[in-house]
Amino acid sequence: MHAARLHEYTEDMTEALSIDEVDRPSAEGPHDVIVEVEGAGWCQTDNHIIEGMWAEYAPQELPMTLGHENAGVVSEVGDEVSTVEVGDPVICHPVQTCGTCRPCRLGEDMYCENDKFNGLTTDGGFAEYLHTSDRAVIPLPEGVDPTDIAPHADAGITAYHAAKKAVTELNPGDTAVVIGVGGLGHIGLQCLRAMSAADVVAVDLKESALDLARDLGADETVNPESADVAAEIEDFSNGVGAQQVLDFVGRDETTALAPEITAAGGDHHIIGYGGHIHEPAQALVNGEFSYKGTLVGQYTELQELVALVDRGDVSLHTERYDLADINIVAERLEHGEIDGRAVVTPP
Repeated sequence: MHAARLHEYTEDMTEALSIDEVDRPSAEGPHDVIVEVEGAGWCQTDNHIIEGMWAEYAPQELPMTLGHENAGVVSEVGDEVSTVEVGDPVICHPVQTCGTCRPCRLGEDMYCENDKFNGLTTDGGFAEYLHTSDRAVIPLPEGVDPTDIAPHADAGITAYHAAKKAVTELNPGDTAVVIGVGGLGHIGLQCLRAMSAADVVAVDLKESALDLARDLGADETVNPESADVAAEIEDFSNGVGAQQVLDFVGRDETTALAPEITAAGGDHHIIGYGGHIHEPAQALVNGEFSYKGTLVGQYTELQELVALVDRGDVSLHTERYDLADINIVAERLEHGEIDGRAVVTPP
């Protein structure tokens, strides 16, 4: 089968991955599931993996097939698989978990002590077929297109996971801020709209992203190039600030906004990454706000997100690309030229 593989780390996205002919995976273990991939979302994390940013955090043996946002149709199952059958359309949680370690027993999939992360520590879905497990696949409701829903496997669940944490702290009339209305941010905004009665402010440098935010129900939009973000949020919230900030950018410029825009006792959720936090400890003490990290989400949260998608509460803004155009996708995302989410389709 054909697969897009990373052979060496590089910052040059024009030739980041090569299309190789590799062996098709098979269901050798009792709980194995082989999925014929119909769509695989491209993520900013894929760019970071190509750059080697994850090498010190996760074991990687190159060459490796990237792609951790995968959906398709089950083509083969192990002898003890009972949750799905051949022919079932599924979305794949990016993490294959053991189910027996303490974090798994607690339902904390992302903390599994024996996990395999598709496209990060083991081969992913930028290929014709994906090897995964019965603990990672979620059957899709009738009428949900696997190609369209694929990016929810990471972009969606990550945005949902952050929004779910935020809405527990949001009351009607509170202010929530979404920074970055891109591949993840436009999903997070919809989750906030569907799950809370907060007023939502969207912040982005691109007018096309702000137009999308308004279409998705943002109550206010701010472009940092033409307005003072802190002043706009202070005015919008009547001087209170934002009880919850969802930062889908995670650069120095956005994390630095926290002391200025976060309400007392509020949270600044770091979802996008690549920057740093340089605030003095006194700023956190004075405002009693918190920075909170977000790493994908739980299997059950992906189920919940699929339910929101099935109800029509959350939709994806996507662009489709052939597997042969994989490096075009990488370069376009690197330069911020993709609105919403890119989905790679195999040959």
